[in-house]
Amino acid sequence: MPSIFRKPVTIDKGVYAMSMTDGQNAEITMYGQIVERQPTNWWTGEPIPGNYIIQGEFLADLDSISKAKSVTIRMNSLGGDAGVSILIHNRLRELAAKGTALTCIVDGVAMSGGSLIMAACDTVKVNPSSLIMIHQCWSSLSGAYNATELREEAAACEAWDKAQTSIYKRKCRLDEAEITHMMAVTTYMTGQEAVDKGFADALMEDAEPLNIAASADGSSLFVRGKEFHLCPGMFAPDNIPTARSEAKAPANNTPPAVAGEGGNKMEDNNVQTPAAQEPAPVPAVDKAAEERKRLQEIDAIAALYDPELVQAAKYGENPCTAQELAYQAAVAAATKAAGEGKAFMAAMAADTQAAAAVSAALAPAGKEPDEDSPQAAAAAAKADVAAFQKMKEVRQ
Repeated sequence: MPSIFRKPVTIDKGVYAMSMTDGQNAEITMYGQIVERQPTNWWTGEPIPGNYIIQGEFLADLDSISKAKSVTIRMNSLGGDAGVSILIHNRLRELAAKGTALTCIVDGVAMSGGSLIMAACDTVKVNPSSLIMIHQCWSSLSGAYNATELREEAAACEAWDKAQTSIYKRKCRLDEAEITHMMAVTTYMTGQEAVDKGFADALMEDAEPLNIAASADGSSLFVRGKEFHLCPGMFAPDNIPTARSEAKAPANNTPPAVAGEGGNKMEDNNVQTPAAQEPAPVPAVDKAAEERKRLQEIDAIAALYDPELVQAAKYGENPCTAQELAYQAAVAAATKAAGEGKAFMAAMAADTQAAAAVSAALAPAGKEPDEDSPQAAAAAAKADVAAFQKMKEVRQ
């Protein structure tokens, strides 16, 4: 059908947009997290605010531009659900098989699932300051598992990793072993590095600087001043400037590569600072390594404590170190033991009183009980309880 009779497509969902005005060339903007369905609050059922690219909505809208001769995707995504990302990748490859030319321009970042969708395009263009990140899949576990169940979970993760490896291998043509290693160590690539390794095809030298920065704790990225939260346990690499750090303007007066709240520009004014006044360099902190160490230390002692307490220490609202976990467990155990001790002593005292009452009722009037009689045993037990209580009070 001639393009003049094709109805123009204009879809704007905020987090993503699709348009095709001439019936031939379409553009997709993907600026958000990739999910299977809208996340909701477990307690209230209300939608959780965020920039979510939802599987069903996106694929339905993708059908509306499936007749385009070329599709350009503008990408800025930290990723999300691996299954949904692979599904979108495969649908895009279907379009390519039918002759649609696919191009991806990484406006900001293409990380995790975002990089899988990026890799569906035969032409990938990146900014010098773009970030591409690939890693092994993650699986969240909660509860108690035996060795067989854990091996099954590991086998499932390995299957996901193989699927992702095949996607990257088609795009970059690297050796499978090298891709597997890059995923295992979680590899970040700048624009030029992505081109060098074949994940991208062209570097946009004249593109506007992106000014990517990380939050002070490394848990978020700021791209063009917009905040993107990283997944739990993921941290921005140390070579990305923090949003609260100060940076000196380059000689060509271009803005420093720092964005977000707290970013400041320092003027040079040709003033030379004496060497004695130069601040000492601050050693870089590998936040990802610190987090891995924290989790490994907790795992080393996890078998000693309640699984729910361990889970809260690792991923709860107030995560803590292994040392803090041990202290909390000790306090909880001491509190429980104290309660059980009081209950035991109270029960023992009640039993003694009952035995004494029975003995008194059975004893002949005016006669002292024999040493081996039940009455004597009850009296001795009562005395032992009284002595223990008095000793306990003295120690306290």
